[in-house]
Amino acid sequence: MKSTAMFWVVNTTITLVLVTIMAAMNFSFNWVFYVTVLGQSMVVYMVYRVLTDDYKTDKTFKDFYEDHPIGQSS
Repeated sequence: MKSTAMFWVVNTTITLVLVTIMAAMNFSFNWVFYVTVLGQSMVVYMVYRVLTDDYKTDKTFKDFYEDHPIGQSS
């Protein structure tokens, strides 16, 4: 099973939101601390996976943004 970079982005985001919720709900310091350390290590690994992901596209900077193409006005 290949884990993609987006898998790590989603899981890291969920983990860090969980830390925020746990801190706001006054969970035990130990739980918040360990989940924070886990989240920080996930961020490092996520950045590595995103930067080394074998993602290919045929888009260039001339394509600009797809939601607002050059030459068309709203």
